[in-house]
Amino acid sequence: MSLLVGGAVSAVLGLIGFFFWWADFMTILKGGIPILLFLGGILAVYIGVDEIQDKLLEERHKQEESLAKAREEIEMVRAKAEQYKEELDKMKEEKKKES
Repeated sequence: MSLLVGGAVSAVLGLIGFFFWWADFMTILKGGIPILLFLGGILAVYIGVDEIQDKLLEERHKQEESLAKAREEIEMVRAKAEQYKEELDKMKEEKKKES
């Protein structure tokens, strides 16, 4: 209950303060807006650079995965080729034995 009363009193005093010190409030606001814009711009640039770095890292990771997959496929093809070569050599030997 005391929080409610304290909040109501603060709101009323703040409203009265706006009426009496409106010009001072506007001076502070005029000085604060450029600072807020500057800091907001710096934050936006930082977030943008961070996002670009994340995208580049993700793209690099995808390329590495693709390269690893291609290497696996190459190894599988080499193994198959070696198997076919061995089978061909066996068939040649069998043909020589038959002749």
